[in-house]
Amino acid sequence: MQKDLAHPQLFNSSNMKRRGSMGLNNTVRNTGSLIQLKPPMSTPPSPTSTIPPHHHKIFKTITKKRSMKPSKSVNTKRSLLHDFQKELAICKSPWLWQKPFNTLVEASYNTGDITDCCWRSLGVGMMELKLDMTFPTGQTFRWKKTGPSEYTGVVGTYLFTLRQVVTDDDEEDVEYFVHNPSGFSQEAEAALRDYLNLSISLTDMWKGFAEADSRFAALAPYMGGARLLRQDPLECLFQFICSSNNNIQRITQMVQFLSGFGPCLGTVEGIEFHAFPSLEELSSFDEGQLRKAGFGYRAKYIVGAVESLKSKCGGGKEWLMSLRNLPLEEGIEALCTLPGIGPKVAACVALFSLDQHHAIPVDTHVWQVSASPQSYHAMSLKLL
Repeated sequence: MQKDLAHPQLFNSSNMKRRGSMGLNNTVRNTGSLIQLKPPMSTPPSPTSTIPPHHHKIFKTITKKRSMKPSKSVNTKRSLLHDFQKELAICKSPWLWQKPFNTLVEASYNTGDITDCCWRSLGVGMMELKLDMTFPTGQTFRWKKTGPSEYTGVVGTYLFTLRQVVTDDDEEDVEYFVHNPSGFSQEAEAALRDYLNLSISLTDMWKGFAEADSRFAALAPYMGGARLLRQDPLECLFQFICSSNNNIQRITQMVQFLSGFGPCLGTVEGIEFHAFPSLEELSSFDEGQLRKAGFGYRAKYIVGAVESLKSKCGGGKEWLMSLRNLPLEEGIEALCTLPGIGPKVAACVALFSLDQHHAIPVDTHVWQVSASPQSYHAMSLKLL
């Protein structure tokens, strides 16, 4: 979706160097005339400190001279810091020399440069996490492809870019970059790992499934790294209210419209990213505005769900989080009390945000595959 930006581009990831990238080239099919949704314009957060323009040039010169992928080796990290200190000393810039290393990340935020030294490894191979098999698969509509096998999206209040790479040791890995001015932190990585469900080993799970089902064993090599996300229940709920009788391109536009009411976290490759709005922020529009924006009959369900959640004892967000502790049937039943939520949407929310990994959302395609051996065989041939 094309739209005017309220501010210049903060980040430009087109300059990022990578040793290798891999994955499928996923494109969204043009479905003809679609609605044009325009999220509310907002101003990006102001960095905590202002860096003089000549220091911007110094930082760019340094990052062009030296670029290294993060390594698990402590010695390599120390070598990287040592080289930066030497180059900073050569620049003879008292402002940069007195600043800690983490301030360089802040400088990167201000200038829009993302260098290889700013990336961090998740330490997972393609069989554990394949980005092309995880983000553009219809379980979330908030991640954008910003490069080959590279996706940018929001987790809570953090703006991340993830990329699939091959390391210097010819090993597969996924690296991430935090765009927030505060830079990297243990809290940011913990939030990302929780969102990606990295505590669950797909390799072990796939092995058990393959041993139990010969049909799964035949398809497993083509589905490695397809991981279920652990999304925020509030965010997941409104995404799937938008998904009712809809296609991925229109759903994405609607979700982007709703997200525009949340705080702006920055811009990557010309795309503005927002934290998902709170219930109070979602209350700032009415049904008429949503219908005018192209939501159709879903407008009354979104407004109704917001009001219903706000009336919950203890708060709507807390009520949704509490559903993680209920059995699947009770959780589905509770979700179906909200406007616009039927069994299929409830199952999607349960599967993608409430830890109910045995929930099975059944749509037309799932029903056809499960009911017809011929459909299953046809799907197998497509994957092969």
